[in-house]
Amino acid sequence: MSRKVSKAAKPLSERDILKMEIAKEMGIWEQVEQEGWGSLTNASCGRLGGIMQKRLKEQKNRPS
Repeated sequence: MSRKVSKAAKPLSERDILKMEIAKEMGIWEQVEQEGWGSLTNASCGRLGGIMQKRLKEQKNRPS
């Protein structure tokens, strides 16, 4: 399958980058690249979201 490319690619946010990094760590990045985020199971999405929230919370609580 070919990847969908939007006409006007917007820059990636910090959350987008974090989401991609976690997907790579989980071993699901290749699936996302080939089939898109919508191809993930509910369990995978929940796991990814949980890890994201944990890391965002850790970043927020870190002293500057």
